[in-house]
Amino acid sequence: MKLFDGGRAPNPRRVRVFLAEKGIEVPIVPVDMGAMEHRSEQVRSRNPLQGLPVLELDDGTILTETVAICRYFEEIQPAPPLFGEGAVGKALVEMWQRRVELELFMRVAHSFRHIHPAMKEWEVPQIPEWGEANKPKVTKFLHFLDGELANREFIAGDAYTIADITGLIAIDFMKPARIALPDDCVHVRRWYEAVSARPSAAA
Repeated sequence: MKLFDGGRAPNPRRVRVFLAEKGIEVPIVPVDMGAMEHRSEQVRSRNPLQGLPVLELDDGTILTETVAICRYFEEIQPAPPLFGEGAVGKALVEMWQRRVELELFMRVAHSFRHIHPAMKEWEVPQIPEWGEANKPKVTKFLHFLDGELANREFIAGDAYTIADITGLIAIDFMKPARIALPDDCVHVRRWYEAVSARPSAAA
């Protein structure tokens, strides 16, 4: 088994944080995305979409897409449960993971990829207006999330889950995207400080 990893890029980092929370170690194959190595034959032959991370299992099976890879590790090592427990618990984690991924993580990504000059070769065509249009949507969702976090410790409930991992990395990604965390989002700030202090956040 080996994990083709893209360093500080958000999606590869989500998997590394997940593995750190699980206490699972996987051999890493570093891929320099800044040098466009994710478009190399090494990656392209395993993932024609040229995205990272990519997990290659011992039998040669290839898994791509961040959440799919995390689900694989959840199945082979259920504890600690990062996708929830029980029918309702798992559904709530799925709901919040989806919300955070679509309304926060991806909107931050759109802002970054369509505005930052370094992304011109990645996002073709780069549409700055689309990047700017996503910024207020990020702020709107953060205010919504702030109201939710007023009543619980973590995004999907009382336990840390993959939804918190996605949220943590989305907010970290806001800095290069030049989106500020609103000062009045006090509950998001409390949550963010707590999840950032977990050892896994350094993965």
